[in-house]
Amino acid sequence: MQYLLSSVFRNVALFRLVVPVVAAVPALEGVTIQLLRLCRRMMRRNGSSLSIQDEMVKAGEMFQNVPLTDGRMLRLLAEAADAKRVVELGTSTGYSGLWFCLALQKTGGKLTTFEIDSGRAATARKHFQLAGVNDVVTVVEGDAHQNFTKLKGPLDIVFIDADKEGYIDYLNKLLPLVRPGGLILAHNVDTSPEYVKLVTTNPALKTVFFTLGNQLAITLKKR
Repeated sequence: MQYLLSSVFRNVALFRLVVPVVAAVPALEGVTIQLLRLCRRMMRRNGSSLSIQDEMVKAGEMFQNVPLTDGRMLRLLAEAADAKRVVELGTSTGYSGLWFCLALQKTGGKLTTFEIDSGRAATARKHFQLAGVNDVVTVVEGDAHQNFTKLKGPLDIVFIDADKEGYIDYLNKLLPLVRPGGLILAHNVDTSPEYVKLVTTNPALKTVFFTLGNQLAITLKKR
């Protein structure tokens, strides 16, 4: 029992507080053990995703993926928006998708991610499987310009990180599917000035830029 508690409550003061309470109420012990085991499994799932990301970096499996700072921002935005449906254009090897999955495990949401390259799609599937998030993410292989037409709204978040010349097409076709209050995120927008102009001049949108990583545009579809 104490092992289970200590594996969940790493903070020593909190551990010392919880153990006497559980010990003083024996009737709660069975329920508490089950809850602690569930908490530990959830923590391991998050830990698995993060450890897979670390292994990706070490193995050099980072083809055109977001940097760490942008990945953390993707997770923060998805969790803050309580996102249930996220669409990613440009899976690459799954690094950014794993950040989304960390948030979606909290919100109960799903990720649909599109990748044109079969090799990278296979690598991403491997990473998602190793991280234990197959139930959260669906990889769609092929040309996203053709495949995303099958999507239906409402979408909470769209993340664009594919062919830069296609950014405006992605935005124009997916924006109607994004719910009011939803987000359109676009990576490396310094290479797509036409996209920047579009999202900063459209009165139905509000855009800010996160520049600590690789120029992430964060666009709100106004309510």
